[in-house]
Amino acid sequence: MGARAAAGPLVARRDPAVPLRRAAAPRRSWFRRFVGRHGWRAYAVPLLTIATLITLVDVVTTDDGQAGHTATAAGPATALDAPATTAGAMLTTPDAPAQGEGAPTSTAAAPAVGSFVEQGAGTVSVVDGSSAVYGTGPLERFVVEVEDGIGVDGVEFATAVETTLGDPRSWGHGGQLSFQRVGAAAAASGDYDFRVTLVSPGSMEIYCPGVGTGGYTSCRYGERAVINLARWETAVPDYAGDVATYRLYVINHEVGHALGHGHEQCPGAGQLAPVMEQQTLGLQGCVKNAWPHPS
Repeated sequence: MGARAAAGPLVARRDPAVPLRRAAAPRRSWFRRFVGRHGWRAYAVPLLTIATLITLVDVVTTDDGQAGHTATAAGPATALDAPATTAGAMLTTPDAPAQGEGAPTSTAAAPAVGSFVEQGAGTVSVVDGSSAVYGTGPLERFVVEVEDGIGVDGVEFATAVETTLGDPRSWGHGGQLSFQRVGAAAAASGDYDFRVTLVSPGSMEIYCPGVGTGGYTSCRYGERAVINLARWETAVPDYAGDVATYRLYVINHEVGHALGHGHEQCPGAGQLAPVMEQQTLGLQGCVKNAWPHPS
């Protein structure tokens, strides 16, 4: 009997053509692989992304709100834009082009000497109280305002406006319109059609911005007929010191703009100037006239 092989454990012979198979490792999710690769940054990136999105939404929302507010503040002025009854009514863009007589030429003669405040407080106050109805036509309700700090009696100014517009030679002639002054309550609620506002020369650019009054002329801006205090107190050279008649003219002229009337030209030398002629800058050969319907 031949010699036997040394005793030992029987080992299965591996076929070299067949590779040894390892146990399959469990497959990790993409998130765990991401964490394994990037460590703590894997948690920071999503949180930063969420925070950025929240910030963007907040900025867009805030900008939209501010844009809406700005559009409202700058929107067209209407007869329903009530003024503040005491401190500083904020101005709005007029719903029609502003109208003024423009600044005088550099060679214009100086007006008659008079005393007035060059610069008031910049704020206006409504003259409270109301009047009877003047005339028989469609009613126009108006508010009278006086700039604070100019030393003018508001009641006297309001009475002058009432008397002028209530005269049958004014815009209510022949039943075309009627007028009534209303006070602070109506101003606050917007229950009026236009305002007549007396302001100092230094405040004209506040109440007639961009019109080009030069601090000399008056204007209509939005629903306001703005009367320049300097002209109210001293008139103009062509009126030769006739301040009383000039006051009638400037009220009728600026209220005429508020009612929708434009400028007119002198029809001919020696004729009555139309009330809507720019008489503050010269009569152009016409004769001064304060009334829309002088006869």
